[in-house]
Amino acid sequence: MSARRSIADLSADLADRAESFCRHYFPQGRKQGNYWQVGDTSGAKGQSLAIRLEAQGGRKAGSWQDFATGEYGDLIDLLHERLGSVTLKETLREARSFLGIAPCPTMPREPRSVERPDAASSKRIGRARKLFAAGKPVLGTLGATYLQGRGITRLGPALRYHPRVFLWQGEDDPDPPQRAPALLAKITDNRGQITGCARTYLDPSTGGLAQIESPKRILGQLHGHAIRFWSGTSRTDLIVGEGLENTLSVGTALPEFDLASCLTATHLGLFIPPPGIKRIWIARDNDEAGRNASMKLRNQLESRENCCGELVSNMGDFNDDLRAFGRDALRRSLLKAMKTQGLEIEGG
Repeated sequence: MSARRSIADLSADLADRAESFCRHYFPQGRKQGNYWQVGDTSGAKGQSLAIRLEAQGGRKAGSWQDFATGEYGDLIDLLHERLGSVTLKETLREARSFLGIAPCPTMPREPRSVERPDAASSKRIGRARKLFAAGKPVLGTLGATYLQGRGITRLGPALRYHPRVFLWQGEDDPDPPQRAPALLAKITDNRGQITGCARTYLDPSTGGLAQIESPKRILGQLHGHAIRFWSGTSRTDLIVGEGLENTLSVGTALPEFDLASCLTATHLGLFIPPPGIKRIWIARDNDEAGRNASMKLRNQLESRENCCGELVSNMGDFNDDLRAFGRDALRRSLLKAMKTQGLEIEGG
């Protein structure tokens, strides 16, 4: 049997045991009808990622999609992401172990007949760049209305708006895509190259989030990267936050600081700081996911020359704080936390 056929068979065998696969590798998820829902490919709690448990209406068991990132695939792809494997061979070995099949001889790195992950990733990044380029400045648009409605005044060139962005309900949804207005935010690496585009779909009748499943989605590559907002002055400090609105809430209170939004707790823990930054302030949500992400990032920074401080919201997140207490009160709270940890801002 060829290596190519072996992988196809493994994928089919895993799909036949999709629910057992999910319970084994994603125990933090839960079953919802014909789907297993979990936060992301790392197995965090949540419901952004949906895995189909049984074939239905021509749709294959074991297919999955992360509605927050736009990623999708079969259970081999998902296992590869879950393990963080260096090679495909390691993933296949784990799949055979789960199925109770003896390992087979060495296989090529990319034996699958489907599009290679690198090529697929490049296509998504290209689409993300094209989408962001099609957007227009956010001031005076529904995107600005949405942010201002949440008390946010810190904007920047990392944000754009498009009135008609394609909206798919799922990777294999038979219905044609809709179009909806969306706030766009460019994700960049440390060289300033665009690697992705975050889309926040909006409801034009309310100025708030669109009433759809997963109104916040990512196209392209986020791992290690972020949405960046510069203060206009050269600083060696950087505030790194979770969600876009939460990070911009901190930036509204502290406009003199540079910002990086990692969009999720999982990606906050994976952030790669740019060169020249001496101190990282981790602005996290007041929950277990934020605490774990902050700890992971702090551990990664221990081997670098970065100092690290932590800013924790009083309520669920910093946008809750901003709307409940106001900009000035949030500023005082943040400066006090910074001073306690050894930094006092001039003029603060």
